[in-house]
Amino acid sequence: MIDGLPLSFGISSGSLKEGYMRDTEIKTLSRDDILKYSQRVCDGLRDDDDGLRREVLAHAGNRWSLGIIHTLGVYGQLRHTEIGRRMHGITQRMLTRTLRHLERDGLVLRHDFEEVVPHVEYSLSDTGLELLVRMVPLWTWIVENVDNFHTARESFDRKQNIDKG
Repeated sequence: MIDGLPLSFGISSGSLKEGYMRDTEIKTLSRDDILKYSQRVCDGLRDDDDGLRREVLAHAGNRWSLGIIHTLGVYGQLRHTEIGRRMHGITQRMLTRTLRHLERDGLVLRHDFEEVVPHVEYSLSDTGLELLVRMVPLWTWIVENVDNFHTARESFDRKQNIDKG
């Protein structure tokens, strides 16, 4: 429990870890309870003395990192060039940089076959797979709410045009 709010258990590397609310528990909470829980999580980020949590959140949650994590989750262990082919629009430099960040944070594993012609492949770690599993509900929510986003944007744009006119 955090501030009297129920917590569920999330799976991490085969073990149970306290700290994550299940979707069904969130649906039963009031708006105030959800906001309290959200604030508690944000406090955990703010209390991050060395900035690691915020740094991982910033780069693990970016467009390219999530794309790489998704690609490795779907296709399994891949070479650098194979990842790049599946990631539309990513430059080789950005791919290399993002893979290094993900490897450093333990989300991606680098497999060096130590051959004369360099042969390196990447795969998701257990932590990377857990991130992928946790991102699916967000992606699902976005897909399910795309009509709401279109409506909101159209309304906003109409209002902006009226204000400018």
